[in-house]
Amino acid sequence: MTGTMNLKDLLTHNLRQSGILFAFVVIVGMFALLHPNFLSPGNISNIVLQYSYILILAIGMIIVIIGGHIDLSVGSLVALTGATSAVVVVQNGQPWWLGALAALVVGVLAGMWQGFWVAYVGIPAFIVTLAGMLIFRGLTFLVLDNISLSPFGGTYYEIANGFQNGLLGGRGVDVFTLVIFAVAVAGYAVNAWRNRRAAIAYQQEVVALPLFILKTVFVAAVVMWFAYQLASSRGLPNVLILLAILVLVYGLITQKTVFGRNVYAIGGNLHAAQLSGVKVKKVNFLIFVNMGLLAAVAGIVYSSRMNGAQPGAGNMFELDAIAACFIGGAAVTGGIGRVGGAMIGGLIMAVMSNGMQLMGIDQSVQQVVKGLVLLLAVAFDVWNKRRAGN
Repeated sequence: MTGTMNLKDLLTHNLRQSGILFAFVVIVGMFALLHPNFLSPGNISNIVLQYSYILILAIGMIIVIIGGHIDLSVGSLVALTGATSAVVVVQNGQPWWLGALAALVVGVLAGMWQGFWVAYVGIPAFIVTLAGMLIFRGLTFLVLDNISLSPFGGTYYEIANGFQNGLLGGRGVDVFTLVIFAVAVAGYAVNAWRNRRAAIAYQQEVVALPLFILKTVFVAAVVMWFAYQLASSRGLPNVLILLAILVLVYGLITQKTVFGRNVYAIGGNLHAAQLSGVKVKKVNFLIFVNMGLLAAVAGIVYSSRMNGAQPGAGNMFELDAIAACFIGGAAVTGGIGRVGGAMIGGLIMAVMSNGMQLMGIDQSVQQVVKGLVLLLAVAFDVWNKRRAGN
């Protein structure tokens, strides 16, 4: 017989995800009270633009961490791929798409290089990617000849700085942005209802109907409020469209494909995965190829945002991406984590950075706060595991 969960059951059923959402709401509320412009349309739009590349890196990093690995090279790879685009587009005057394609090729090749050493030679990912961090940074200096290249301009610049605005009209509020988000909300509601019906059909525990409706309405209200803020500012950012596509695609890959299930199996219990016939070497290789690809996408977005390429670009990005994943509920030991959780973790990092910048807090203090939040997130994960074990 199908069981139903009340509010208490819902919050405690997955304490890790509930804790993340609660922390996010508290942090947003705190900065909203401390600074009057924090939730203004212009600042919300800026948060999307300024931290999109970290969220893109977090999508790849969560897969790496679920598989039981770590990647310290992504910041340097962001710099290298951005430098590649700059050489093609700025220095040689080639079309924007050729620069983007060159960056993607470099990212995939770098991922193949690291995947080979991890999967087929058997060197731990920590060592391989630490070496990669040094190699890719050095190659960035060589490619750029120790100088910055700018500006990109044109279509390439619009990748991370452009907006879709006015396509359906609107006086001060972009209708197109509201329509896109309304469609997304409708899709979410339909998918949630279908999942609920499927769970009932298999006699699984589900949330009580009134609570399900309340949750859906609350999510819809928050999303449409966010859409209204964007629509009141400059419209729908191009980079948000790209990020939404990546989240949807990788959410499906991790949850609905054989590759995704194999990644969870390897991270959860490597020996059992080997005995069950999982091609561990191939999966590990593809994990790093995928990380290289997404690092290249982040490199394109970041260089577009900066309208140029610099030898020192991407510094510490790997730590922000890793922190986003662990704050978002990924387990240190692997086998646990979701793309959605990594996005929330990344948004927590983005909100904290943006809020502290608005308040004029010194950069050194910001680093201390971020470090403490990461430590507390991992400590919460450890406590939650012990609680579940008892």
